[in-house]
Amino acid sequence: MVFLNWKELPLTWWGFASFPYAMAMVLIVPGLLAFAFGWFAFRSRVTGVYLSIITQAMTYALLLAFFRNDMGFGGNNGLTDFKDILGFPVQADATRAALFSLSALALVGGYMVARYVVTSKFGKLLVAIRDAESRTRFIGYRVDAYKLLVFVLSAMMAGVAGALYVPQVGIINPGEFAPANSIEAVIWVATGGRGTLVGAALGAVLVNFGKTIFTGALPEYWLFALGFLFVLVTLLLPKGVLGAWDQLFGRLRRARAPTTGVAAAE
Repeated sequence: MVFLNWKELPLTWWGFASFPYAMAMVLIVPGLLAFAFGWFAFRSRVTGVYLSIITQAMTYALLLAFFRNDMGFGGNNGLTDFKDILGFPVQADATRAALFSLSALALVGGYMVARYVVTSKFGKLLVAIRDAESRTRFIGYRVDAYKLLVFVLSAMMAGVAGALYVPQVGIINPGEFAPANSIEAVIWVATGGRGTLVGAALGAVLVNFGKTIFTGALPEYWLFALGFLFVLVTLLLPKGVLGAWDQLFGRLRRARAPTTGVAAAE
């Protein structure tokens, strides 16, 4: 096998000819990376905007590292020309439909995991850490351990998303490490609705739909149009689309409440 004109695969690719090994690495590699980073960051009590800056700096460092050809990940061109998965051609309609179905199942599974975490005692403790971290630590909880656990869990979920993303797009390169992608994920959450589980998925659909419309209608200014839409949503819908829907639905219920009460009295 010839890979980037190498006569044998580099050490980083050993074992990936086995599908079970590759699927295990989808969870293990991002989990270990998140654990190593989170161990030092959370034990040092790095929080807030400082944590965001450090994570973006680490992402940019990885971007520069993966641009190097000797890393064995394709350098500037990245990895492309994916042929098949378990013997099935990647470009075949049946394979693409199966990958799309797996993506939908992964979304449902990720939602169920996140829902379980949020509704459990562990989730309530995470809310307490978010709202009053110092007070939660003074009570006696090991805040850094809980933050590290959820950080690793989120990284593993992101690894599953990446494993499903690449074969459907057909290419992956270091440009995916760009900070703009992280910012776009924040835009999804802000548009869909902060503090909700469905909001992130809804925001992703709405923002990417907007990108599709703007790139066709305004090919030279679509990025500015998308940014203006985000600013407009942030100013007019501070709680996102779901928050606006809940407010509208609540007003309708309050408007109907007096009528329902009079009818019941009669």
